[in-house]
Amino acid sequence: MFHFTATYTDLYQLSMAQVYFNKNENQQAVFDYYFRNLPYKGGYAVFAGLEELLDIIETLRFSEADLEYLKSHDFEPAFLKYLKDFRFSGSIKSMAEGEVVFPNAPILEVEANLIEAQIIETILLNILNFQTLIATKASRIRNVAGNKTLLDFGLRRAQGPGGYYASRAAMVGGFDGSSNVVTGRDFGISISGTMAHAFVQSYDDELTAFRDFAKHRPKNCVLLVDTYDTLKSGVPNAITVAKEMEERDQKLLAIRLDSGDLAYLAKRSRKLLDDAGLNYVKIAASNQLDEYVIQSLQNQNAPIDIYGVGTNLVIGKPDGALDGVYKLAFANGKPRIKISESISKVTLPHKKQVFRVFTEDGTMVGADAVALEEEWHINRMHHPVEPFKNLVLTSLKQEPMLHPVMESGKRLNPKKSLQEIAAFSRKQVNALPDEYKRFDNPHIYKVGISTQLKQERDKLIEQHKE
Repeated sequence: MFHFTATYTDLYQLSMAQVYFNKNENQQAVFDYYFRNLPYKGGYAVFAGLEELLDIIETLRFSEADLEYLKSHDFEPAFLKYLKDFRFSGSIKSMAEGEVVFPNAPILEVEANLIEAQIIETILLNILNFQTLIATKASRIRNVAGNKTLLDFGLRRAQGPGGYYASRAAMVGGFDGSSNVVTGRDFGISISGTMAHAFVQSYDDELTAFRDFAKHRPKNCVLLVDTYDTLKSGVPNAITVAKEMEERDQKLLAIRLDSGDLAYLAKRSRKLLDDAGLNYVKIAASNQLDEYVIQSLQNQNAPIDIYGVGTNLVIGKPDGALDGVYKLAFANGKPRIKISESISKVTLPHKKQVFRVFTEDGTMVGADAVALEEEWHINRMHHPVEPFKNLVLTSLKQEPMLHPVMESGKRLNPKKSLQEIAAFSRKQVNALPDEYKRFDNPHIYKVGISTQLKQERDKLIEQHKE
């Protein structure tokens, strides 16, 4: 894990914090984390980054170097003394990492004094927005790839150190492994890699390059066959080496295609391998893959066993960012609200709970109800923007989604492994009806507010208008 100090924040967080400190107005506050729009024009998102965030918050400190730097930017001595002993001592409720989530429903709630809550805002948004974006992309790719092996090949194209958490998030979303060695070490991810064209080019002939690679890396050996001519040179030479490996009681794992018409080349390569009695040799493909390209290859029945996905995965193409926000909902014993000309941007006041709605047999109804914290069953939920739209929920099962994960600055439960999170996420995505997972015009998942919360919101709007 990267080492973060508490200066991993925006200047305005510290500027506000100094004002709170000087005025002795470090009141208790509640902030909600949620996002407004689904990425990729999809029907759902996969929540990711929580377990790493809890680790970061639990150990977040201002170093001596941080304090010296802040001193040079006109922060006052008394405030810097306070920051020297800074520890997050608040509480966090959250949905589980890997859960399917939807716009405008709180995914996480922070309750802490104002200074602490503001100082963790930037790192919270930075970690959760990015990993949720990438996990969602990975999940979309998994949905079309079926049971094929998915590998993250994106580190070299990622935005700097973002590649570290992109690889982690890809696993949450359903990938099987990564070429990223450091994430393999830190998160227990299966690492996988083949060879570059430069390796083949460095030899005078392709066959010798393949032979040397197979000799020195016989386990999980994959040969890149498109440096010169895939069907006339690459695959025939790979067959020769595979036969030689058999004589040593070894097996070639796969060949890799990295250019050209992948469906055509995969079919031709499969026939050449099978005719040579090498039906066990797999075919891997890479080269600017995403969910749409893989869907097309699957629809063409391309005999590809392994997909290596790079740039489009780790940069979250085409969206590049999730619009997650962190909004004040309660402070100094009072509900708080942000008013906007557009009611869709009016925030929801009070401490809250989110209920997911199911039929009696456990099928997802396709609705989340945002309610006041003290509510335990919602009879009716209302569209947050269109006042005449509502849904009766009286007879439906409702499951609370926000659960305590941190109290007094300490996580409440042992850290979940990445494998546990990925398995949970796959289960939740599989439970989501197919109409929410399609690429074109996915069904809209309903997120509404309870009658009591609607009344509280509307009352505050009227008070501020006055």
